[in-house]
Amino acid sequence: MIVLIIFIRKILKKRVYIIGSGFSSLSASCYLAKAGYNVIVLEKNATIGGRARQLLRDGFTFDIGPTWYWMPDVFEKFFADFGKKPSDYYELERLDPAYEVYFGEKDSIIIPGTLDEIYEVFEKEEKGSSKHLKSFLKSAKYNYDVSINDLVYKPGVSPLELVTPVTMGKIFQFFSTIRHEVRKKIKSKKLIQILEFPVLFLGAKPSNTPAFYNFMNYADFGLGTWHPKGGMYKVIEAMTTLATSLGVEFQTNANVEEIVVNDKGEVIGVAVDGKLMESDIVLSGADYHHTETLLPKYLRQYSESYWDKKTFAPSSLLFYVGFDKKLKNVCHHTLFFDTDFDVHAKTIYDVPSWPKEPLFYASFPSITDGSFVPKGKEAATFLIPLAPDLEDTPELREHYFDVIIGRLEKLTGQSVKEHVLFKESFCVNDFVKEYNSYKGNAYGLANILTQTAFLRPKIKSKKVKNLFFTGQLTVPGPGVPPSLISGKIASDLILKTYKDETIV
Repeated sequence: MIVLIIFIRKILKKRVYIIGSGFSSLSASCYLAKAGYNVIVLEKNATIGGRARQLLRDGFTFDIGPTWYWMPDVFEKFFADFGKKPSDYYELERLDPAYEVYFGEKDSIIIPGTLDEIYEVFEKEEKGSSKHLKSFLKSAKYNYDVSINDLVYKPGVSPLELVTPVTMGKIFQFFSTIRHEVRKKIKSKKLIQILEFPVLFLGAKPSNTPAFYNFMNYADFGLGTWHPKGGMYKVIEAMTTLATSLGVEFQTNANVEEIVVNDKGEVIGVAVDGKLMESDIVLSGADYHHTETLLPKYLRQYSESYWDKKTFAPSSLLFYVGFDKKLKNVCHHTLFFDTDFDVHAKTIYDVPSWPKEPLFYASFPSITDGSFVPKGKEAATFLIPLAPDLEDTPELREHYFDVIIGRLEKLTGQSVKEHVLFKESFCVNDFVKEYNSYKGNAYGLANILTQTAFLRPKIKSKKVKNLFFTGQLTVPGPGVPPSLISGKIASDLILKTYKDETIV
């Protein structure tokens, strides 16, 4: 009798196929498996992680995707939901200095690892600015607490989600901008650029980003910049280990060719290699636009014109470079703001084109973590933000590599190019090929006012029963911590939708 009951319970478990294995998919898989669902993750590529994969070459290790570990409390909250903590899986180190910003030849500002030291840096650059920074960060911390403890965990179903006594008191911040608030009291161009840079993680210009998003500055200065030993892929491995322990099954090299829907408008499974894999629920963590192309046109919620009118976060040109020596005058995270940000931003958002003088970012993780390189060598990831859907050719990639390496040499006062052992690149065409990314974007939809919360694409399909979405094109938005949250939001909505059905 007991055996029969167990067998029946196993049958009653709802099967969920999750498309893609990025942060949001892994997050959702854990929550759904914990709730008793039979969860199978389908990844089109050979390894788990989505955009957060690894490149291994000649003893060098590179994080292909995200390299910044911000908002550590979000990671802690995720693992705590399963009785775990990040330290059960990986070792974290708070970076000090957090990062360095170059403004000219041998002209840079280093952002330390503690707030008191950051105040000193600001005061040294502009007398009186530390007072204004303290006031700005007080507001930023308040907004962060409101966002993380409440707003970002809303499913984007209704505009009423944003209507609370707290948000009504902050309503003006949704109609002001980060740029306006930053420039009220601080006049130093360098300090302004430092304060405006964190919203780039939201995929929008400071002039278009609501002032309420200054909580990213608290994430930067207040919570600090961290490094998981071994790189960001250690977080993917941790989440995969957790998911597996909860019963999640992973299938790689499993490219979903179709979401199969019956004549009642209900998902009945997905097609992989021409074979129907039956499922009660499908949750897609893949590109939202691409996912809808797996459906007949009449079942798609959003038209091509809808997507074409949206403001997308940038794409990127990335280089993964191995050097035969240790580099000097750079930090683990280094930003090169020696050219005009506004001019570069116009080529991303206003007149899509390749920038003549691009800003760029570089990560040198081997400065902090020797596991990334053979002894005496240096690993570097370079990133130039670009407009999506640009022409992408080997010649253009080579030209921009020469541009940024030449700038790196000049700004930091060292010979670099002759010490390159190898380089690999990743750009618009690769984002399309590897991730089915709409127009080759790297970060999803920009978090501007008209694309916030309930104004983003919906987690639950309005046209297909039992079809759900998660990830950077829906709520809450771009970035690794928001992706973890998106997975929880999607799983919560699924659990709510089927709460009256038997799941054991």
